[in-house]
Amino acid sequence: MAANNTIIEGNFIKDILDQPKVLEASLNGLQITPQLDGLLKRLDKGEFKRVILTGMGASYQALYPLNIQLVRHGLTSFMLETSELLYYQSEFLAADTLLVVNSQSGSSAEIVHLLKLNEGKAPLIGVCNTANSPLALQADAILLTRAGSEFSTSCKTYVTALLALAWLGGLIQRQSSEQIKRKLDLAAPAVYAYLLNWKEYVRDLQQQLQGVRTLYFTGRGDALAAAGMAGLITKEAAHFQSEGMGSAAFRHGPLEMLAPETYVVVFAGDDKTAQANQRLVDDINGFGGQARLVKSDGESSVFHLPPAPEEIRPILEFLPALMVTLALAANAGHEAGLFDRCGKIVTTE
Repeated sequence: MAANNTIIEGNFIKDILDQPKVLEASLNGLQITPQLDGLLKRLDKGEFKRVILTGMGASYQALYPLNIQLVRHGLTSFMLETSELLYYQSEFLAADTLLVVNSQSGSSAEIVHLLKLNEGKAPLIGVCNTANSPLALQADAILLTRAGSEFSTSCKTYVTALLALAWLGGLIQRQSSEQIKRKLDLAAPAVYAYLLNWKEYVRDLQQQLQGVRTLYFTGRGDALAAAGMAGLITKEAAHFQSEGMGSAAFRHGPLEMLAPETYVVVFAGDDKTAQANQRLVDDINGFGGQARLVKSDGESSVFHLPPAPEEIRPILEFLPALMVTLALAANAGHEAGLFDRCGKIVTTE
């Protein structure tokens, strides 16, 4: 099937193709302020018993890699959706907690509520794309991304948040800012290299996804960010029912639903569980479903990513999900990323 260029080449793809530029701008803008340095020193001294990472939607999914970084560094770290933190685990809002709040707008309903509820309690590091937002203005330290305005579904804001959170994770692990930036500086050119062939990828996926009725994205470790985000944006931007989940969890139930109309994108992730993820792909295909493995090997295809340091792999893993979303929207005959019911900023809890 030939790609419907009228649908594919809309505002959403403009944001997608803008990602290398905004990644570079965001990285260049990151700096260690006195406020951030003070909180990091307090963390080093053991003044905080725990670190709570929180956000909603895409901003929540982006927290997975940082959470793993912090646990590996020996810290007690939890990921909590902001709504759950507000209503069911607000006891964590205390002086011995360090909050890391990720929100592209900095003004969604849950974030505004959290800022009010937390006032005078837990110190807060914000990651945000909007300089004059409540989060940016009220955080004890703020990491501003420079994704600019965005049409609808989070793509530029998501990858720049991943970048900022990776930078923060490196600082917490006591790497120098320059050392971290040398690795993260590879993100923009790698994303650019992948996106050079986006039209070819979409055409290929249009063929592959014909007749697909059930779509899953799975991963392990920090690849859960890509799996969760892919499941979210496919529903939001392509209006196609999909689910993001752990690769191991897929064997606990969804495996029974396999059919030729089931399509599963599995993120290979790091070496710890890459073989287990490959086995899942093999089993799905053996049981009559359709499975594809996203991996870094330098080949030019929709599910093959440019080789990259571990720190930027979560950014690259997101790109095939965007291609899937574009292909599904084109097959359905509607503009990708066009909201019918949602707004860019969620203002109701």
